[in-house]
Amino acid sequence: MSRARATDGYARGRWLALAAVSIGGTGIWVMHFIAMLGYNITGVQITYDLTPTIISMLIAIVVVGIGLTLAVVRQPTLPVLAVGGAITGLGVAGMHYMGMSAMRMAASVHYQPLIVLASVVIAIVAATAALWAAMNVRGVFATVGAALIMGIAVCGMHYTGIAAMDVYSASAPASIGMTSYQLLEPLIAGISLTTFVILFVVGLAATEGDIIEQNAIRADLQKLAGRQK
Repeated sequence: MSRARATDGYARGRWLALAAVSIGGTGIWVMHFIAMLGYNITGVQITYDLTPTIISMLIAIVVVGIGLTLAVVRQPTLPVLAVGGAITGLGVAGMHYMGMSAMRMAASVHYQPLIVLASVVIAIVAATAALWAAMNVRGVFATVGAALIMGIAVCGMHYTGIAAMDVYSASAPASIGMTSYQLLEPLIAGISLTTFVILFVVGLAATEGDIIEQNAIRADLQKLAGRQK
């Protein structure tokens, strides 16, 4: 995000896309999905439909990208952060419940509306705080602190959403889909590869300070060239 703040045009879009994949994909969605794989019901086998699972990941990446774009392109005023946080928070909540809809089991599932609403509110507040941190936080310790707060908020949203779910036995056919163990191997491999690529790209790129300095030098050179003409 620091590099997206210091750039514009294609370069900014590239950094925003990378941030969306990093935060929305390998951050928020992975936490949600691994926690979901840990959910179990005694005597009931739970499997997962791959299509809504993938859709839930794409939702997380897209809405985080929209929120970050709003926060970076426009001035990070309170209304902008509120709109960006609302869009991102609603999207994260949508990701959660889309992911939960991928669960296949011989049982019927119902949700408690008030607890669902509470999970959506938590998601919006967490997303707004994350956007504010992305635009204002500087330094390693401040970044780590902001990350811890965001992690707690995302976990709180997830488990509040889980608490909203009531499961009842039903005479349904055997569940069809992938088991948690079948999903873990490609999930871990995908996370590891994506994380490596992101770290490699970020590690080789100029820092925010370097970009600002380069832009200043470029501007001075352009002014000098203009005077010489």
